[in-house]
Amino acid sequence: MAVQEGVVSWGEALRVYRRPQVITMLFLGFSAGLPLLLVFSTLTAWLRDMDVSRSTIGFFGWVGITYSIKIIWAPVVDRLSLPLLTRALGQRRSWILVGQIGVMVGLVAMVLSDPTLSLTSIALCAVLVAFSSSTQDIAIDAFRIESAVDEFQGAMSASYIFGYRLAMLVAGAGAFYVADWSGWDTAYLVMALLMLVGVVTVLLVPEPEHSVADTTEVMEQSLKHQLHADQPGRWHRLEAWFVGAVVAPFVEFFRRNGSWALLILAFIGLYRLSDITMGIMANPFYLDLGFSKTDIANVGKLFGFFMTLAGSFLGGLLVVRYGIFQPLLAGAIMVSLTNLLFVQLACVGTDLLWLAVAISGDNLSGGFANAAFIAYLSSMTNRAYTATQYALFSSLMTLPGKFFSGFSGVIVDASSYQWFFFYAALMGLPAIVLSWILWRHSMAQSCQPNTLRSTLP
Repeated sequence: MAVQEGVVSWGEALRVYRRPQVITMLFLGFSAGLPLLLVFSTLTAWLRDMDVSRSTIGFFGWVGITYSIKIIWAPVVDRLSLPLLTRALGQRRSWILVGQIGVMVGLVAMVLSDPTLSLTSIALCAVLVAFSSSTQDIAIDAFRIESAVDEFQGAMSASYIFGYRLAMLVAGAGAFYVADWSGWDTAYLVMALLMLVGVVTVLLVPEPEHSVADTTEVMEQSLKHQLHADQPGRWHRLEAWFVGAVVAPFVEFFRRNGSWALLILAFIGLYRLSDITMGIMANPFYLDLGFSKTDIANVGKLFGFFMTLAGSFLGGLLVVRYGIFQPLLAGAIMVSLTNLLFVQLACVGTDLLWLAVAISGDNLSGGFANAAFIAYLSSMTNRAYTATQYALFSSLMTLPGKFFSGFSGVIVDASSYQWFFFYAALMGLPAIVLSWILWRHSMAQSCQPNTLRSTLP
């Protein structure tokens, strides 16, 4: 685990946001965030306008499974070179560009399809957009991690989140405005053109250095030898590629972390358990309290958007100044405690001030914790297998929360909203405890004479 020697000044920490790599992530974050709503809520609005039944629209939610299973083809993005493109742009930029082009083609194809005549074609185009978007995400994550040292990853993720959130506003509210003015076909064509923001960025920025440590290379060759994948022949060459791209990333992670590997994976799965569990009940809670949809939209969009950005910026700043583990622990505590604001909101009822306080606290803590957590996940990847290992982490970090969130309505019905949000706050305790344990373990490692430390250049 990488730790930081000493503490940098606030001025040095702030100047990180002026670095070209950090600014680049703003535009790549916009490119990554734009397609998401176009195959989810914005698409469902378009289909409903076309008088498609609600039951049919519900099945389009399965398109989102693509984002959850991207670990399946992450090894391909990590290792497979694309003819001509990889030589011209490099491994990461070539795959980002392919993903962006796939999104643009899928969006244009949706415009050329008629939902009233063939929903199947719309569904296939949506799958193409989602697949291309998740492929772009894999490559962008690898690009981000390889572009900067661990201590800059908080700022990199904060910049990425800003671009991502901005793109979601454009693909959500922006698409609705354009659709109201000139129809859904025009709206989706405009969104396809806005993907050029990412395309131009990819063509202008340099490819990050992709280095493989000697120890990693030796480990991989030894693994291929043990599995008899280093023999001549076409089948053995394919087997060797599979071992290097799929097997080696997992073996390397467990060898590097030893007995701590399972604890680290448990921590990754539990860190966001609290906020994901409570998130699914937030909007029903607001409506049941008596808030209007306008109140929820105004407070949620305005305060939520800017507080998330503020939290992400602050989290990235503190990662640069203090290292990864202190902000990581602080984020876990903040996420757990801010759930208690919703307990208070449930007690006071329809109070706009408390609604603003609860949403602001929730989004500030969420943005802060997310920036620190992304920095931690980035530090845990071996740069020989960046895309594959990070895809594993990003899939794992939402799985337990999504599972437990399915029981949230049962808990509310059996008790009350107050007890549910108190229960959600308690679910943050494992993340707090594990954050502290891993921080202490990192400090113990840093005291060992042969421990390599990551420092600011």
